[in-house]
Amino acid sequence: MRNNGRARGDQHSTRESASAVVGRESETAEIIRRIDVDRSHSDVLIITGEPGAGKSVLLDLAVGRARSSGRRVLRTVGSESETHLGFAGLYQMLRPVLGEMESLPSRQRSALRAVLGLDDGAETPDAMLVGLAVLTLLSEVAETRPLLVVVDDAQWIDRGTLDVLSFVARRMDSEPVTLLVGVRTTAALPGFDKGYERLEVGPLGIEAANRLLDQQPTPPTGRVRVRILEEAAGNPLALEELARVAAIRQLGGSSIEGPLPLTDRLKRIFAEHAADLPEPTRRTLLLLAAAGATDAPAASMGLPEADDKVLVPAEQAGLVRQEGPRVAFRNPLIRSAVYHAASFEERRQAHLDLAELLREEPDRRAWHLAAATLRPDQEVSAALQQTADRARRRGGYAAAAAALERAAELSPRGEDRARLLTEAAAAAVFTGQLGWVERLAAEVRESTDDPALTGAASLASGQLMAMGEHHTAAFTTLLRVAGEAAAARSPRVLDALAAAAVVRYYSGEEFQQREIQGLLSHVPDEDARAAMHAWVLAVSDPSGSGASLVPLLPGLIAEAKDDAKRLTMLAIVSWLLDQTPLAARTFDEAFDRWQAHGPLPDGLGCAAGWTYLEQARWAEARSVAADIAAMASSAGLHHAEACARALDSTVLSLLGDTAAARRLAGQALALVDPLESRSVAVFARRALGMAAVAEGDYDTAYTQFRSAFTDDGDPVHYHVSYTVLAELAAAAVRRGRRGDAAELLERSARRLGTGMSARVAVLIARGRALLADPELAEPYFQAALADATGEQWPFERAQTRLDYGEWLRRQRRIAEARPLLSAALATFQRLGARPWIERAQTELRAAGIEASSVVPDAFAELSPQQQQIVRLAARGLTNREIGEKLFLSPRTVGSHLYRVFPKLGITARSQLRDVLEGTLSGAGVQGREGTVGGPPASEAHAADTAW
Repeated sequence: MRNNGRARGDQHSTRESASAVVGRESETAEIIRRIDVDRSHSDVLIITGEPGAGKSVLLDLAVGRARSSGRRVLRTVGSESETHLGFAGLYQMLRPVLGEMESLPSRQRSALRAVLGLDDGAETPDAMLVGLAVLTLLSEVAETRPLLVVVDDAQWIDRGTLDVLSFVARRMDSEPVTLLVGVRTTAALPGFDKGYERLEVGPLGIEAANRLLDQQPTPPTGRVRVRILEEAAGNPLALEELARVAAIRQLGGSSIEGPLPLTDRLKRIFAEHAADLPEPTRRTLLLLAAAGATDAPAASMGLPEADDKVLVPAEQAGLVRQEGPRVAFRNPLIRSAVYHAASFEERRQAHLDLAELLREEPDRRAWHLAAATLRPDQEVSAALQQTADRARRRGGYAAAAAALERAAELSPRGEDRARLLTEAAAAAVFTGQLGWVERLAAEVRESTDDPALTGAASLASGQLMAMGEHHTAAFTTLLRVAGEAAAARSPRVLDALAAAAVVRYYSGEEFQQREIQGLLSHVPDEDARAAMHAWVLAVSDPSGSGASLVPLLPGLIAEAKDDAKRLTMLAIVSWLLDQTPLAARTFDEAFDRWQAHGPLPDGLGCAAGWTYLEQARWAEARSVAADIAAMASSAGLHHAEACARALDSTVLSLLGDTAAARRLAGQALALVDPLESRSVAVFARRALGMAAVAEGDYDTAYTQFRSAFTDDGDPVHYHVSYTVLAELAAAAVRRGRRGDAAELLERSARRLGTGMSARVAVLIARGRALLADPELAEPYFQAALADATGEQWPFERAQTRLDYGEWLRRQRRIAEARPLLSAALATFQRLGARPWIERAQTELRAAGIEASSVVPDAFAELSPQQQQIVRLAARGLTNREIGEKLFLSPRTVGSHLYRVFPKLGITARSQLRDVLEGTLSGAGVQGREGTVGGPPASEAHAADTAW
């Protein structure tokens, strides 16, 4: 086996393979360790390096080792020509196991068949469902023996495949699956850029480079050897190829031209190799070079049957290798060199020949026709449009946008060109590539004066900008589109204002609300778009629109029925208006029906997480945060990622994991400009304040909460700032800042007026109780607890009970304090809110009640995902049904339950309901009358100090 040639088969022994990878002993050992370990869980490793460094050799070694040890292997190799073919890499990877798809649930099977193009005409599949289908299929493939999945040249894998692979990698957890990904060092790899181990394959050291040269058929010597070592710079492929050139030409030091960039130098070497081959061999090599990895079999089919040895000279020259019925280039650089060394007319003919061979593959045929076309051609443009339509139906938006862009270039008519570019921009929005969308929008404006098309293209650009961090520029773009649409009486005005409202929420700018309201007043509130109208009102001004919108929400939600996108929109509106239970129910219903329109999180996507947090469904809140953070990070959407980090930070603060909470809040603040993203800034500062409260650092807590308001007492953010009022009051009391906090709280109450929601009214009442003189506090506590709607926010309700119980104990009304303190403790224990558990227990001891251990119950100790699984299993759902809801494989669900049962002290699934009911009942307070004189003075003093 050559050091950097790909394996000619899998018959090499592991010992031979390992010993042949000169200078890669540590990398080889690491690969073998991961393959040989008896694995019951997943493993992901990203192998990076420059072209020719030996990544593919290491992956070949892994494949050989895995097969010799009885593992199953699935492999896909990226190809430049297939980058724009949606899910081409996924098809290549799954081709050996397509027959095993029949065991998948029908919805998953249909979704997977649709993206693979096996069911033409199917509806756009849910992207999450496609990911779940692949995850489940891999789990079932690995059922009998561990599985190795290899992705080589990942920099050229199509985006649709990458999204699926990153989805699977995040969720395969308990699967005996090892995923190895080879990618060039400088290449971006969306979905895999964070959180995974990386193995960097760097240049060889001088000793290893010399050993490699010594192993060549004709080891170079003298000046030639010195020059090769200098020029190759430790690149194994360059070392081998330069040594081969020197041996072939039998020349001295002048045989190596220089200086040239390494890639160009190697391409020249490969091209010279090909130039010496017989003409039929060169023509066939060009046909293979023009074909992608998936099209190579078709190219092979084009070989003259009478001369099946036509590629033998190329194989002897080390340019290609035979893999069963397939022929492949030994290195991507060889393919590039062969292709670009040919004239355009030769390349054009090769693509035409491939198009003829691929008549049964319309998408690949269309791209080969496009590669062979220089001038506008309506037929080829139409073929690409059909390709784009199929890609969109499969959820392959990057492939669709690329096909539409090329179709526009080949369209003979200017109006068609502008229309196709507009469609391309709309599809490219879902790739998260703002530069691409803006370029397409600019080309639309250059191509036409049609306001409908220029407006649609600008809207696409603005919608994607709204999900980024540059909100001022995004708002300017969207308001311009809205203004132009209003002037033209186009319905697009509402779409633009809907996106502008999201920017207004993110930025918190007051002038933006006035601009939105000014344009919205000219838009009729039509029944057909009532949900969109409600969205713009609620997002841009929740306190001003709540009174009119709240009564309409149940009807609007009922009308939305199976429209998951509209349901999600109305769920967010419900959250903004503090209709939290309605928001949670609507989110649950929407997620059950959701049909994804791309891999990006929608505007205000974290609203579901905030809803679950407020409803004390903290595990689900963290799951939402994790999913959005992963998607946003892979798409480069910093603002959306920051929202998710702030959400997760808040939950961790409440759980008492303050170090992690501060780290995530810091990440959130670092990802955005606080002046452009005031909502994230206040959310993150609130999380930092709660972390400080959890640690008893009330100076820091006061500073963080106070930063939610300006020096003059105005809210930094018109929605989020008001949620810190009660916490600000509590911290102010402990730091002797009552006056400032009381003034700020009353200013906020006056500002909100009748637009105050029930939740904010409870928070203000709690704040007033904390800030009031002791003899005047009770009416405010009673007001905060009087409204039964306060039960919608369990943690906040428990905080108020704790505060009131503390006040009652200090007033020596011990009997009245105990039930409130006990109820508060029960809620804190159910949630696992450690710092508040400790505080409630201290107060109960001071009130003469012996509380249980500080350690939360076993359920609270489970991970967020495990808590979700237990809840669903307790409802009677099977592992497969739970997996479909949480986008996990049945095996992973079963593995979690296997680990959970001992922690919960149960042995059967039927006992889960009892565990949950016990958890929700909040057991854990043991009644014990203290002495008549109350608790020891030290405990009473500690409780008073905590107050």
